[in-house]
Amino acid sequence: MRELMESVFLCSSDALVNSGEAVSFEVVYCGRSERGFAIRFEGQVYAYLNQCAHVPMEMDYQPNHFFDITGRWLMCATHGAMYRPQTGACQAGPCRGGLIKIALTELEGSVHWHTSSNLKQPEF
Repeated sequence: MRELMESVFLCSSDALVNSGEAVSFEVVYCGRSERGFAIRFEGQVYAYLNQCAHVPMEMDYQPNHFFDITGRWLMCATHGAMYRPQTGACQAGPCRGGLIKIALTELEGSVHWHTSSNLKQPEF
C-alpha cells in the first residue's frame, strides 16, 4: 500500500531570496526530530535536512546562514564541506555523498514541503 504524502505550508515565496537566508523548519526524519532548511538559488527553491554528510551535525554558521561568501555553495560551518545548492551533492571538502533532499513546491506565492515515507511533520 502506498502512503499518502502531505503538502505542508512552509513560507511565502518572497521569504526566500536568491543566495540569501534560509527558512528553517522542523521535521521528523526516520523517527528523529530534526531541522530542515529551504533556500532559493538561481530563482528555484530547494530544501534539505540540516545535516552535514560528513558528520551528522547542523551546518549553519549562524541561524539560517548556509551559503558561502560567494553565494554559490552551501557550506558546513564545522567541516568546510561544500554542496551544490541545486542537488545537495558534495562539491568539495570532507563529505560522504550529499545532503538529504526534501521535496518542495512553489505555487501562487507559497512554498510547501512534502512528507515522505521517512519524513514526517512533527506532532505539536
